Amino acid sequence: MYRLGRTLLKLPRLRVTKSLAIHKQKSSHAGSLIPVGRDGKAMRTFATQAAAEPFLNGSSSVYVEEMYLAWQKNPSSVHKSWDTFFRQATAGVPPGLAYTPPPGLKSGTSALAVPFPSGLVETGTVSSKVIEDHLAVQSIIRSYQVIGHRFADLDPLGMDKSSVDKYETPKNLMLHFEEKDLDRVFRLPATTYIGGNETSLPLREIIKKLEDIYCRHIGVEFLFINNMDQTDWIRKKFETPGIMQLDNEEKRLIMARLIRSQRFEEFLARKWSSEKRFGLEGCEVLIPAMKTVIDASTNYGVDSFVIGMPHRGRLNVLANVCRKPLEKIICQFDSKLEAADEGSGDVKYHLGMSHERLNRITNKNIKIAVVANPSHLEAVDPVVQGKVRAEQFYRGDSEGKKVMSILLHGDAAFAGQGVVYETFHLSDLPAYTTHGTIHIVVNNQIGFTTDPRMARSSPYCTDVARVVNAPIFHVNSDDPEAVIYVCKVAAEWRATFGKDVVIDLVCYRRFGHNEIDEPMFTQPLMYKKISKQPTVLAKYANKLISAGVVKQQEYEEEISKYDKICEEAYILAKKETAVRNSDWLDSPWSGFFEGRDPMKMPTTGIKEDTLHAIGLKVSTPPEGDFKVHGGLKRILKARAEMVENRMADWALAECFAFGSLLQEGIHVRLSGQDVERGTFSHRHHVLHDQEVDKRTYIPLNHLSPSQAPYTVCNSSLSEYGVLGFDLGFSLTNPNALVIWEAQFGDFGNTAQCIIDQFICSGQTKWVRQSGITLFLPHGYEGMGPEHSSARLERFLQLSSDDPDYFPLDGPNFEIQQMHEINWFVCNCSTPANVFHVLRRQIALPFRKPLILMTPKSLLRLPEARSSFDEMLPGTQFHRVIPDTGPASDNAEAVKKLIFCTGKVYYEVVKEREVKNLNSSIAISRIEQISPFPFDLVRDEIAKYPNAKICWIQEEHKNMGAWSHVEPRIRTVLKKLEMPKELEYIGRFPSASAATGNKRMHLMELASFLNEATKV
Repeated sequence: MYRLGRTLLKLPRLRVTKSLAIHKQKSSHAGSLIPVGRDGKAMRTFATQAAAEPFLNGSSSVYVEEMYLAWQKNPSSVHKSWDTFFRQATAGVPPGLAYTPPPGLKSGTSALAVPFPSGLVETGTVSSKVIEDHLAVQSIIRSYQVIGHRFADLDPLGMDKSSVDKYETPKNLMLHFEEKDLDRVFRLPATTYIGGNETSLPLREIIKKLEDIYCRHIGVEFLFINNMDQTDWIRKKFETPGIMQLDNEEKRLIMARLIRSQRFEEFLARKWSSEKRFGLEGCEVLIPAMKTVIDASTNYGVDSFVIGMPHRGRLNVLANVCRKPLEKIICQFDSKLEAADEGSGDVKYHLGMSHERLNRITNKNIKIAVVANPSHLEAVDPVVQGKVRAEQFYRGDSEGKKVMSILLHGDAAFAGQGVVYETFHLSDLPAYTTHGTIHIVVNNQIGFTTDPRMARSSPYCTDVARVVNAPIFHVNSDDPEAVIYVCKVAAEWRATFGKDVVIDLVCYRRFGHNEIDEPMFTQPLMYKKISKQPTVLAKYANKLISAGVVKQQEYEEEISKYDKICEEAYILAKKETAVRNSDWLDSPWSGFFEGRDPMKMPTTGIKEDTLHAIGLKVSTPPEGDFKVHGGLKRILKARAEMVENRMADWALAECFAFGSLLQEGIHVRLSGQDVERGTFSHRHHVLHDQEVDKRTYIPLNHLSPSQAPYTVCNSSLSEYGVLGFDLGFSLTNPNALVIWEAQFGDFGNTAQCIIDQFICSGQTKWVRQSGITLFLPHGYEGMGPEHSSARLERFLQLSSDDPDYFPLDGPNFEIQQMHEINWFVCNCSTPANVFHVLRRQIALPFRKPLILMTPKSLLRLPEARSSFDEMLPGTQFHRVIPDTGPASDNAEAVKKLIFCTGKVYYEVVKEREVKNLNSSIAISRIEQISPFPFDLVRDEIAKYPNAKICWIQEEHKNMGAWSHVEPRIRTVLKKLEMPKELEYIGRFPSASAATGNKRMHLMELASFLNEATKV
């Protein structure tokens, strides 16, 4: 028995049993070759085997089973030939005899309806032996296509430490064939292109071609994709003879790019040997790979690229892919240089940039942005996608033909970080798709010090991409030509299908996690191997020189040329006197800050006619036969009545803010889980026809012909990924209100990484402003520990104002505070204040994130309504809302001044009225908690000189705003030289955010309300 090649002997057994026959079904599946078992069980088993697909040619593998079941119920329901076959097969007729050619097939015509090589056809029909042999060959072809990547030579080190299960060789794989069969000619199925123009090939040549295509330096993983056009496209790109050949000019270009990649790292290593730089050594081919993706995509029309990547190779990418001036990169190594502008800056391998340049290969101008990101691996992925989606949106690039994303990943992070999965699941959602991302995995085959066999349960680090049917191209990074070809295919895939694709660059890390790390501690065998491994440049240059593609002198001159560029940049960098953080902006807003008065505090009120028009539109059902739900009709009617009465609840105030901005040309995007309706069924910005699927109506998109678009979109059930996406969206255009709403505020902590690393600190680290707004439903209403607190205390703890410093008084007190703070944290108690704070996000001459605690019960509380008068021209957001009742009229008689924020105000007011203490207790609401309104709190305290000062909150003492306001109110008291105590009223400290017992909740509420109204 002859064993066919190294790889074939490792393939799992896919031998076709003797109980199979073939028939060309004449039906809607005409042309499909359908294998059928001798009985129902055998047939159903075979229909699901991978070996069956070559014969189905696009038919459903379930079709035969369905036909068999139909025949069992009614034999006349199938074609006569199938009826005959099923009768004879179930009666036990031997294989090959159960099939009877249908009328019309001439004697000697193959039932396969394809000509066989001469000498293989018996008199009258094709023998069962011929059929079995062809089925076996087609199964072998299919096996290579399905699992050939498992046996590809992908590891440059030859160690292959992945967890791919490479089965032991089945000794009976080729039972059909002997050595003499290698020269037999077999008909090629329609599911392969290895023959080119040839329809038949000897078995020996079939095996060799399959080995060369699927088991050398490229592993093509694609047959999990459930789209035959796409899988056929990939087959064609890899199986067509000669398609992967590169010309000599392309080879010289690869060498030149490899020289730049390697010599840049060597230059930095010489100059700063003890500095961390997270170099690219071991995967130098990444630079020519990325440049090839950009070149190819530019040819397909893309002119803007947004890149997200981790530390490794970042400086090299900035230098040799983005072409950022080398001196700007080099001066980052000089720790003595101070920043010449705002911001604390960040380590050099976290910085972003944006650069426009000429692509010399395509002679087209392109823009490349690398998004700044923290050490939190993969956190940048959704941010990049949001940024790309925004640019596509504002450019009208509805198919993603002009703007695209490239995401780089490490192998351990790609498999281990859940945000990768969340980001992939945004890839095909209508309001989130970027029409295809090219993912490049720099597969070090190790995560920091962790062996991949201990780091993941999946065979490949890239398996997460299978969930969205993204093809995965594994490639040996020491074969630059294979890498470049794969990059070309990936770019064409993205341009053709508008879907994600993954390039898995299997490489190694020549040094440790960073240049001063010692990898031998934990990976001695790998690093002994690496120490003897020649560089990819050395190997490739020798190959080209030996083949006469380049000369030794040409190679050396190219090296000298780039070395000279680096040295000249080093001299220029020494002349730098300061570092400008603004040089590293990944989202420059050209012209936004020009002509604006940075110290002007805007008003945000609008005309009553505008309020009335918006209110009328959002309370009127669409015209025509659009059927609105009966319950919604009542809600719309109630809205119309409020408009008539010149009042607004929370939902209507939102509409007024959004609608007025839309009419001013400001795009509004509201994104999150169930935001179209609103978790608490208050918003209803998208009306659904009750009888026609997918027929919807968005009133706010029908205000006026010249308005900006309103995007309101339910997201996937993700916080981390979606908030990152919407943050990225907000970075692209400052003249847009971008809002992410949590289903409950508690769930925001699932996105804490985006909040901490990007939203809170982004401007300080990366000089990157964002006006993103977070809606976080917050309030203790007896709904348990996971539906009460949006963790207000966490946002306040991250606020950057000084609790011990009372800012300088003056006309610009408020705006100066807003300039200096990192974000705004608000907990509004009136619809009018929500209206103003949302409009203020756009009216300000700069951008800061807004963290807004939003209500639940207040959405429908009759007392929580605002008059139109509070939203008219001349009105604005109130940082503090003072008491305006009897207590305010006789301030000196007030015995207790209570400060609070949010919903608890209404509960305290109700208790005060019940106990008839309206003249004795004053209640002031702090609506903007950060930056803290020192000036207004001072005025309130000074107004009530004889009052005890209290802070009341519904949160537990170790939560909520208490820890934030307490030192700041004491600073105010110190400023006033009033030696008063500050009393806390609220729940006791707790590890859990709230009780899960409704009765206990009410008891706690009654207890602290009773304490609040003691005078």
